[in-house]
Amino acid sequence: MPGSTPFSLSGRHILVTGASTGIGRAVAVAAAGLGARVTVTARNAGRLADTAAALAGEGHRAAPFDLSDTDAIPAWIKVQAADGGPFDGLAHCAGVQVGKPVRSVDRAFFDQTMHVNLLSALSLARGLRQKGCHGPDASVVFVASVAALIGQPGNVAYAASKGGLVAAGRALAMELLRDGIRVNCVAPALVETEMMDRFRTTITDDQFAAVRNAHPMGFGKPEDVANAIAFLLGPGSRWITGVTLPVDGGYLAV
Repeated sequence: MPGSTPFSLSGRHILVTGASTGIGRAVAVAAAGLGARVTVTARNAGRLADTAAALAGEGHRAAPFDLSDTDAIPAWIKVQAADGGPFDGLAHCAGVQVGKPVRSVDRAFFDQTMHVNLLSALSLARGLRQKGCHGPDASVVFVASVAALIGQPGNVAYAASKGGLVAAGRALAMELLRDGIRVNCVAPALVETEMMDRFRTTITDDQFAAVRNAHPMGFGKPEDVANAIAFLLGPGSRWITGVTLPVDGGYLAV
């Protein structure tokens, strides 16, 4: 029964970004299955509606929004909290991954990567901490990457954005402690999503085989990451903040 274990999300209102596909969609499904009311957001309204329709339980909401409009995020969160109630959790799963060697990194590419992967997270945290926007023991989980924790050629801007997210998560954990908000990150290795499919087209067969071989337990599923995020959103992790949890199938152990 929901509410009977420390891993239940019963009675909690969770905001999930990037919920139209991949890890974000899996987080929304997992959270709803654990008893949460879920507000899902992404740019694609049609896919977002499909996610909302797939959620177990009642009280879920689809709220399409373009997180690239970072200055508008705090006001948008205030509206969502007013309409659906304060948030007890935020899973920020939206992001972009485009691999480029440093010789190809120009200002426009760097700014776009940082804007989407890092500034959006800071704006979401800024919005959540507003009065009336969060519950008394809220939890934030950012989706970082193992790229933040290990050197990878041809991935420097993405690694920098996710490394910044890890560092920001630690700082926010201390800054938002007085507001009763915990902040943690998960760092997945390669997961079978549309993002992985796009990444596959940018490298050779031999390079892709090498990437596969670097994952001792094989590539992950969105649900593998979603389950870790659900744990960090719930009361079972109430004494955990400021950490980055690798969810990588042994990638960092090699």
